[in-house]
Amino acid sequence: MGWVPAGADYEVSVDRGKVVARTAQGKALRSLPKALKEHDAVIGLRQLVEWLRRHETTCRAEVERWMTRSLPVPSAVIAQLWADETWRALLHDAVIVPVSADGAWEVAAAGLLRDADAVKGLGVVDLDGESARLTAGTVAVPHPVLLPDLDDLREFAADLGVEQSLVQLFREVWRKPAGESEQRQELRRYAGARFKELRHVQSRATSAGYRVQGGTAVCRLWEDGRTIVASVWIGDGDPSIETETYELAFTDAGGQTVATGEVPPVAWSEGMRMAATLHAGRIVEEQE
Repeated sequence: MGWVPAGADYEVSVDRGKVVARTAQGKALRSLPKALKEHDAVIGLRQLVEWLRRHETTCRAEVERWMTRSLPVPSAVIAQLWADETWRALLHDAVIVPVSADGAWEVAAAGLLRDADAVKGLGVVDLDGESARLTAGTVAVPHPVLLPDLDDLREFAADLGVEQSLVQLFREVWRKPAGESEQRQELRRYAGARFKELRHVQSRATSAGYRVQGGTAVCRLWEDGRTIVASVWIGDGDPSIETETYELAFTDAGGQTVATGEVPPVAWSEGMRMAATLHAGRIVEEQE
């Protein structure tokens, strides 16, 4: 950003999300002088920083919604959003897949998004390392569990030095086992995580973006035309009491249990991801 005058002696700007100052002669200052704390220019920049943070949070949530729901996104929308630096940072190098008129994914034409133009289409680096243009009317930002040859894609991205702002290719995935007994075992995999205080696991859940309601950490997903709710009981009552998590469960929007065999792949992976996230914050007993 440029520098904004703040009185006769100083100029202020924003650097890495923080308001900074320099003298009128251009000497950078380590901290804001007291005389500038309540200056209109400083207040305005602080409000701008806060707005940018909220904007980034909103944009990230929307792109992650596209991914977890595998929603078809109009290419024209991506082209319009590309002008916004925040949107562009989130979408840059995301794997996108053209969607045909009948809704089928053309996975063979997938690529890493590098450019978006309303006339030329979406510029990508395809899986052969070549630059290409996608002219499909809509594209998908697929969840990694739906990508075939995910390990090869990760290796390809690493070779290119790809660093995604959107956690997509290198997002942790859990694939559902084929057998029911193995599925049930997986649901219990992260149960029994102990916390000294209930508030600790509640805080861990909310900071990771999950809702906590009625003693349960919840992740709601939309897949295959229906709502799937992944939930883990974490405890209820006095926030200072010790607690222990239960096994992962899946229900529909009405609260009816969904059989493990009927849980679709993204819901399964994201539910397991939530359970693993909670489990990672548990009390770890020291071993002799």
